[in-house]
Amino acid sequence: MTASRRLMVVAAHPDDETLGFGGIFARYASEGAATFLVTATRGNRGRYFGHAAGSPEHPGEAALSDIRERELHAAAAVLGIGRVATLGYEDAQLDRVDVGTAVRAIVEQIRQARPDVVLTFPPDGAYGHPDHIAISQLTTAATVAAADARYDGGSASDLGPAHAVSKLYYVAWGEQTWAAYQAAFKKLVVSVDGVERQATAWPDWAITTVIDTRSWWPIVSRAVSCHQSQVGAYAALKSLTPEQLEALWGTQSFYRVYSLVNGGRQREPDLFEGL
Repeated sequence: MTASRRLMVVAAHPDDETLGFGGIFARYASEGAATFLVTATRGNRGRYFGHAAGSPEHPGEAALSDIRERELHAAAAVLGIGRVATLGYEDAQLDRVDVGTAVRAIVEQIRQARPDVVLTFPPDGAYGHPDHIAISQLTTAATVAAADARYDGGSASDLGPAHAVSKLYYVAWGEQTWAAYQAAFKKLVVSVDGVERQATAWPDWAITTVIDTRSWWPIVSRAVSCHQSQVGAYAALKSLTPEQLEALWGTQSFYRVYSLVNGGRQREPDLFEGL
């Protein structure tokens, strides 16, 4: 693979790049692809070593933002990510941002990086997380807008020449992957407007793309350890055997939303298939 292959992930929070896409970054970076990450928030509303915001042990949202951004860049270096951009939106409020402004910001990143392939969260946010749902919608819209030479986002500033992303993918975890994640962490549940949401596995037949990342799971494990402030959430990983960690990160699966270069029922082993 040559550096002409260009891969971008658009995620919501620091650590999404590792937990959701770490094996992908590590593999394709090692194979010579140019890799780019766009992270919408700086994770300012997260916990700090297990301590909730407002507790005496928590450093406050501004300080946590700085800490988590440093952790993000450390993890990105481990994974071999070539360029990291943070958009600076408010954590846990991504579904309330001005859509036009947010889409424009992502379009600008796409037109600058000019990726062949873009990956993001699925429409259900993987387990109903509102920020993940929002970044899925915003990224999908941005891939369309980025290809439109007439699109300027309502601003006089130059976003760069139009760029058509060849392939867009959503994360698509099946039963086995979700079982491994929830064994390692906990049952992933989020309550939104009084309604409990939780992970729903993709049916095996709907998964279009499975990438072998077995050789790179140790790199993902090292990248996870860079997110030290979130160690409380990841403590269970320390008790897992190498076999369990390989089950967790040994493959990564996706749903091909659209492709300008290939199609059909045959499952892809490569995100750049057809290019």
